[in-house]
Amino acid sequence: MRKTLLALVLGLATTTSHAAGQHDTSHAAASEADIDRTIRVEAGDMWFDPDTLEVAPGEVIRFEVTNSGNLEHEFVIGDAKAQEAHREMMQEMAGNPGDGHGGHGGHDMAEGAHGGEMPAVTIPPGETTELVWTAPDDVAHLEYACNIPGHYEAGMSGSIDFQG
Repeated sequence: MRKTLLALVLGLATTTSHAAGQHDTSHAAASEADIDRTIRVEAGDMWFDPDTLEVAPGEVIRFEVTNSGNLEHEFVIGDAKAQEAHREMMQEMAGNPGDGHGGHGGHDMAEGAHGGEMPAVTIPPGETTELVWTAPDDVAHLEYACNIPGHYEAGMSGSIDFQG
């Protein structure tokens, strides 16, 4: 099991280079003056609003993600392949409840489970969390998603399209 998880984490590190950015605000090096704009995202139970965003390459964005639902959610930015690998890891970890990590089987976004490669935050019900992210220059499309088991499949994802 540990070898499988290690392989998945290492796979994420190599497949998510196009989604590089800040992991969460505790690691953010951007000052207020560096932030180009703030985007507010609402996470409900099994949906995001808005479900499509347009960003410019190199733009520094502060996401304010509010969880208006009754369940814990995550907000993870990456390409389709990285999101799929993350979902698989979350599925495997879901089999290890009672670990003190909200049922994520030891996966805690704040603990750097992605090696800092996939910008991500976990949002408890009724709370707002910030994520500062710099849009990469070399991609045309990314997605944001909640990969807690069953959430993505129920529709918790959105599209990030790059302008220019």
